[in-house]
Amino acid sequence: MRRESREKVFQTLFMMDALGVGPDEAIPLFTLTSAPPSDEKYYDETVRGVWEHREEVDALIRQAAEHWRLERMALVDRNILRLGAYEICRSADVPFVVAINEAVDLGKRYGSEESGAFINGILDKISELSAKKKEKA
Repeated sequence: MRRESREKVFQTLFMMDALGVGPDEAIPLFTLTSAPPSDEKYYDETVRGVWEHREEVDALIRQAAEHWRLERMALVDRNILRLGAYEICRSADVPFVVAINEAVDLGKRYGSEESGAFINGILDKISELSAKKKEKA
């Protein structure tokens, strides 16, 4: 149930990035062309959460992705990373390992041959950074 909804979150984030629109425009547009997510609450909260915290999420990705500019990343990889980073840092009910594995699976399904390993490496580093940040708090 959550996996299917997570995939729809990624697809909506991708559409938002490609079209340059926010969730208020993207969510109704996406649901016009797709069956509603099985976990609508998770879908809506996550799409809006990634959007609201995109500066923080993008900063984490930039910090973890040494030698890679966010703007130069493939659209697929960038939005899967945003979803994964958001879940690692902001979703108390999603363990790091689940967020990373789900993101890697999305990367393998929608990205290039290298996407899974690329996403895994960056999200692993983000999970380390996030764990250190929580230790200090």
